Amino acid sequence: MPASGDGYTSEGERVVGRLLEAGLGETDRLWANQRVTDDRKNAEVDFFLALPEAGFVVLEVKGGQVTYDGEQWRQTSRNGNRQRVDPIRQARQGMYGLRTYVEADPRWGSRGRVRWAHAVVFPFTAIPDDFAVPECPRYMAFGRDDLDGLVGSLTGIALRQEGGCRVPSYDDVDVVAEILRGRGFPQADVIGRAAERDALADHLTEQQGMLLAVSRLIRRMEIRGGAGSGKTWLALEQARRLQRSGERVALVCYSRGLAAYFKRVTGEWPRREQPAYVGTFHGLGTDYWGVAPSPDGDADGQYWEERLPGEMVEVAGTFPAGKRFDAVVVDEAQDFADLWWPAVLAALRDQEAGRLSLFSDEGQRVFARFGGMPECQAVFVLEHNLRNTRQIADTFQSLALTRMHSRGGLGPEVRFVQCAGEGAIDAADDVVEELLKSGWRPQDIALLTTGSRHPEQTSRQEEGHDEYWASFWDDDQVFYGHVLGFKGLERRVVVLAVNDTTQRDRAKERLYVGLSRARDELIVCGDPDYIVAVGGPDLLRRLLSAS
Repeated sequence: MPASGDGYTSEGERVVGRLLEAGLGETDRLWANQRVTDDRKNAEVDFFLALPEAGFVVLEVKGGQVTYDGEQWRQTSRNGNRQRVDPIRQARQGMYGLRTYVEADPRWGSRGRVRWAHAVVFPFTAIPDDFAVPECPRYMAFGRDDLDGLVGSLTGIALRQEGGCRVPSYDDVDVVAEILRGRGFPQADVIGRAAERDALADHLTEQQGMLLAVSRLIRRMEIRGGAGSGKTWLALEQARRLQRSGERVALVCYSRGLAAYFKRVTGEWPRREQPAYVGTFHGLGTDYWGVAPSPDGDADGQYWEERLPGEMVEVAGTFPAGKRFDAVVVDEAQDFADLWWPAVLAALRDQEAGRLSLFSDEGQRVFARFGGMPECQAVFVLEHNLRNTRQIADTFQSLALTRMHSRGGLGPEVRFVQCAGEGAIDAADDVVEELLKSGWRPQDIALLTTGSRHPEQTSRQEEGHDEYWASFWDDDQVFYGHVLGFKGLERRVVVLAVNDTTQRDRAKERLYVGLSRARDELIVCGDPDYIVAVGGPDLLRRLLSAS
């Protein structure tokens, strides 16, 4: 109910509203200007009274001068404007609309029908004592001379509406009050906020597609950018555009996980936009070109690094142009070793003029191999972080090789759970349980390790690599992975278990990758001393201050 004098739309409503407020009993309830809508009509109830032990009453108020000639009701305002009205029909429709809404609400339940009534009030019009129309007896119409004791009169009207209906109880009135508040209100939630940030990141990343447009005449180029800069999106978009333009394209990377992601995304594109080959560099040799795998596996540790790439060069030279490509797009190019690049070039129909698009981040060189990339005509540097929230981007900034400007949205603060390295996985498991209870879904969360793999990851990988990576898109499961296999991928929420107990080669790069995989929320579990030893005191300070 509005405060006296507030919220009323006319002088007539204000006069009636004050009279009703003054006459309400302690347990009576009053609503003004209550709208109700269904699939047939919209109605606005000027006043609705809930009177315990009497009934519910809907009032239609018409100020100004109201006249009736036996056929038409007319209302004349103080400015002389006249309009046709039908106050009795409005009151009746408002009553039925409101009653239907209340009784359809599950909170009303099996309470059944109580007494409802409607009436009209003309606060500035005199109504003769002998007024009567078939649809409105005199006792349901109130003129300016009938306003004294208005609430009592309305109580009498409610009590006259028997029809086998009971009077509402005090509890009924409380339930109606709850029903008129509505139900199922939208609430701010982690998924909604994340979806909004995703939309912003997608928009900003798509803007970077202009780079591909202005560089389309450059046959060989490298695009460098730190974590969150949108390189993987650009690699996919470059492959799509080139294939669509008529070039035969290979989209390659080193990681099985990133290759699985590429296959998933490109598989949803129109056929003419799907690259001729999508997968890992080694898969190009063994699966696409049919190079026989090593009979002894990788007993000497050199097959995948040296021998297979050499065999790929030899085999590619025997293939007709139809088995090779006009363009090769390489994502996470910093993962490629020196000996791999001749095989990449051999995959081109024209090794001198064939198109080569490389996407790299030297800060994510987590493998102990050196790879000098082919010379390019142009190198472009991405300077903005688009994919991570500002809180996450600020946390790992000290580990990046170049200064990145954060343009992502604001999100939750990064959290740091201090524990021994040996206990990092257990601590991370506890955090996952907490996140699931707070509103995040399993498909939003990835638990990544920097050292030994999580037992759940080991178990899933026993079913095969394809089955393991298929779980990345399983809506019912949290994903369990390792930072080495998660480069180029991301999740809304990442719980990073820093479970190394001693420093190893490329430990800083591993930490950088792990910290940068979360788009919206990041929780780090690990030993503060190890964080300082690997990432430096500034990283620990950021983690502690955020927590």
